[in-house]
Amino acid sequence: MLAAYAATTSPDDPLSALVVGERPAPEVPEGWARVRVRAASLNHHDVWSLRGVGLPAERLPMILGCDAAGLDDEGREVVVHAVIGDPDYRGDETMDPKRSLLSERYQGTLADEVVVPRRNLVPKPAALSWEEAACLPTAWLTAYRMLFTQSGLQPGSTVLVQGAGGGVATALIALGAAAGYRVWATSRDEAKRAKALELGAAAAFESGARLPERVDAVMETVGAATWGHSVKSLKQGGTVVISGATSGPNPAATELNRIFFLQLRVVGSTMGTKEELERLMRFCEQTGVRPLVDSVMPLEDARDGFAKMAAGDLVGKVVFTRP
Repeated sequence: MLAAYAATTSPDDPLSALVVGERPAPEVPEGWARVRVRAASLNHHDVWSLRGVGLPAERLPMILGCDAAGLDDEGREVVVHAVIGDPDYRGDETMDPKRSLLSERYQGTLADEVVVPRRNLVPKPAALSWEEAACLPTAWLTAYRMLFTQSGLQPGSTVLVQGAGGGVATALIALGAAAGYRVWATSRDEAKRAKALELGAAAAFESGARLPERVDAVMETVGAATWGHSVKSLKQGGTVVISGATSGPNPAATELNRIFFLQLRVVGSTMGTKEELERLMRFCEQTGVRPLVDSVMPLEDARDGFAKMAAGDLVGKVVFTRP
């Protein structure tokens, strides 16, 4: 079967480790299910995997990809929940110490077929296209959990989203606006600021700009480059929810004095549960909000999609399709 996979890893030139070619079709263990992929979306996680982050040499070759929508062996339209945990674990699966994402220990979704535990399949709503559904399980689920589970905010609150172009950031803007938050966004790129306004942001600012007022919460995915601005933008008692650090994990200043003196909260957030994915899909159905898709291309052209992701040359999600 056709797949996009990491044959090796390269910290400095991740695209050199990517191969788009044939891999053996997966076997289906008991309790697992095969999904014939119709659409799969790209995440920063996939580029980090090519760099070798979380993907040691002994697990190579590894098919990349966390997100997919397709057909199971009974012909049902399904969306794949990407968090693979201990079948005996009970509770929030993102807290399972044995959890992993597809493409970390188990082969991923950028292929004709993917095999996952049957409990990881969620019915695809008819209202969502294959491409839209394939955007939800990682970036949009991450945004949903940040906003509605971890932030503790109420509709009407002011939320700052750092970095307006990525998949999580565009999801945060669209979901937050649909839920009744006043959403502000930042970006170095004028076109991305304009797109943020189209998605529902009430205002968009240059990265690092002084804001008209302090905000109730900041949604942080950029990391070192924006951390100081995020903390300084919060009201007393405000919250920063962080789910990633694409610019690096170690800011020059941690702002600890400000955090304790203003009683700020720093909350980590990782992925989301199957139940949250189900609620996210219902939210999309009921509100009409849909993922922003930057580009759709056949899996054969996966290298072009990876190049866009690595260069930051996108607004929204890159989606690969199969016939």
